[in-house]
Amino acid sequence: MTDTRIQTRTATESEVEDENEREDASACPECSGHLISDSEHGETVCEDCGLVVDEDQVDRGPEWRAFDSKEKNEKSRVGAPTTNTMHDKGLSTNIDWRNKDAYGNSLGSRQREKMQRLRKWNERFRTRDSKERNLKQALGEIDRMASALGLPNNVRETASVIYRRALDEDLLPGRSIEGVSTACVYAAARQAGVPRSLDEIADVSRVGKSEVARTYRYVVRELKLEVKPADPESYVPRFASGLGLSDEAEHRARELLKTAKEQGVHSGKSPVGLAAAAVYAAALLTNEKTTQAEVSDVADISEVTIRNRYHELLEAEEAPAVL
Repeated sequence: MTDTRIQTRTATESEVEDENEREDASACPECSGHLISDSEHGETVCEDCGLVVDEDQVDRGPEWRAFDSKEKNEKSRVGAPTTNTMHDKGLSTNIDWRNKDAYGNSLGSRQREKMQRLRKWNERFRTRDSKERNLKQALGEIDRMASALGLPNNVRETASVIYRRALDEDLLPGRSIEGVSTACVYAAARQAGVPRSLDEIADVSRVGKSEVARTYRYVVRELKLEVKPADPESYVPRFASGLGLSDEAEHRARELLKTAKEQGVHSGKSPVGLAAAAVYAAALLTNEKTTQAEVSDVADISEVTIRNRYHELLEAEEAPAVL
């Protein structure tokens, strides 16, 4: 009983001494004031008298600075963020196809055989079932088409999410992977406000235009996607840039399209044809040299359509405003 009391007292005294030592360490040796850590200068300073108690502290943070989340993600070296554009969301291991080590030296024969076996098993583990293989092929198609069309990363991400939803809801049976992938890219581009015409989409796809249109309508209907009709004005910057027109001509083309909307000319017309005709008309009105053939090549639409829409736009411009 006595030994237990002695041990308890000894433990209590030890705890009190440790507490006193911690208090002394956090107090200024000159005025017993409160110490604060200045991480910017790497110093421990007394808040009251300003005495520098400790300096040259170890900075355990990163050596770089970032001023927003995007810059932080770009500079961080803890691995790439997860993304829906890869079938495993970017969490798997990638083994380089080159038989070289980290220093660029060639591997020996036994090491090459070992790395080949590792690549084979890594590929098998990454695509364990048919769904994973389907997703891998489809997302590769989406990335290829988006690159060919010059679409930004947010469109690729949206298209990948739409395809994943279509796969989860079992919309793939009876339809090709390429067709559904193309429809997802088309829908994502329209949702993001950077639409591409059906002809442009079909040019980079491995399936025909009719199948793309049919699959697109099916995917939008089944997934209940909110896709607004394409705005002709969204095509104007790309067409004007491709023709090398000035900002004045681009602005004039937008004004022509706004007037056409007010007059109701755009109803039932192809937005690509209206945009191409507006760009052609604006170039003529601003005395910039271009031809219908050049506009046709950039917009991928026939010259007959451009001429028809061109006359309609000018008639709407001259007509009185509808009240």
